[in-house]
Amino acid sequence: MEMQVTIKTKLKISNSEIALSFSKTMEQYRQACNYVSEYIFNHDFDMKQSRLNKELYIKLRNLFSLKSQMAQSVIRTVIARYKTVKTQMARRPYKYQDRNTGEWYREVRDLTWLHKPISFNRPQVDLQRNRDWSYLSSGQLSINTLDGRVKVYPICRGFNQYLDGTWKFGLAKLLKSSGKWYLHIAATKEVADFNKQTVKHVVGLDRGLRFLATSYDEQGKTAFFDGQAIMRKRAKYQKLRATLQAKGTKSAKRRLKKLSGRENRWISDVNHCLSKTLVQKYGTNTLFVLENLNGVSFERTDLPKVLRNQNKSWAFYQLEQFLTYKAHLNNSEVVEVSAKYTSQRCPKCGVIKKDNRNHEKHEYHCDNCGYRSNDDRIGAMNIQLLGTQYISGQEQPKFELTTNA
Repeated sequence: MEMQVTIKTKLKISNSEIALSFSKTMEQYRQACNYVSEYIFNHDFDMKQSRLNKELYIKLRNLFSLKSQMAQSVIRTVIARYKTVKTQMARRPYKYQDRNTGEWYREVRDLTWLHKPISFNRPQVDLQRNRDWSYLSSGQLSINTLDGRVKVYPICRGFNQYLDGTWKFGLAKLLKSSGKWYLHIAATKEVADFNKQTVKHVVGLDRGLRFLATSYDEQGKTAFFDGQAIMRKRAKYQKLRATLQAKGTKSAKRRLKKLSGRENRWISDVNHCLSKTLVQKYGTNTLFVLENLNGVSFERTDLPKVLRNQNKSWAFYQLEQFLTYKAHLNNSEVVEVSAKYTSQRCPKCGVIKKDNRNHEKHEYHCDNCGYRSNDDRIGAMNIQLLGTQYISGQEQPKFELTTNA
């Protein structure tokens, strides 16, 4: 199995000419991306690369002075962005309520819902391995620009671990953030395929806001990862954001931009720490089982109104990505199962009843067998059971609505 990580390295720029070459190349690349994006939007979202290459390759080279490989990279970059947006729209259907009946409906969205072409606002450039960038024996990075190749040193703690011969470098992205230059390098490595027969632990993970994660394993042990402090910190960010937005001055907008970057870095750090803790806690040959959260809302009606908006969600998809790649490095695996009835089903007698869960007390009390426990723990227990069924051979295990065991 092949796993992929992104190495984020800072670049040591020795003179202003290199910085100018980088800026010029990224700006031309950005404008070319917008040109291709508008073409795709106006041609029924045709994303077949061979046709786009035939129509746009020469124009991109002439209009934006791009080199051969960069012109083709522009087309690939835009296609990838449209495909990403297409996936995101499918994961978040449009919800609306019928005013007459009060019924709620969901409609799956596609690219035709876009009212304008996808815009590329941030200057950056995708670089192909060996063609546009390479790692030299001197420890420098050779990067292609519109003015020719330049050599710079990478500044990245732990970079040498990717030079042991087991990793392969691929596409790199050149960008600038807060006045500093970075190169994001995709690296892949072959790891052993996950073998169901060697599984030592099956861990159910219930994700939420009160507890970012609640885990339950095959030994009946439960672990809670508190989210209260995180909610309070998000509330502080929201309050500061609202204050700056109300001011509306240029300096306030600059602070808003910095605040957004700081909050995103903090969220990423929390997810990195949590995923690392989970992988270290359960060790190798572990199957982590997550519920599929597509279309699931985390709106909290028990919170003050001012705090509800910022606490509707967390970066759970990012947490899943971090957990997945860390698990793969540790000879473990992550699978998704259906979230249906995982919070409504009694793990002891199997009865599914929505009213058995008390949201205010965060408690589940089965009126059939009398079993009582924390509602997040109940979710983790049911998810763990689905993981056990997956190990037993069911490819898509899920619970069906029933009134008795």
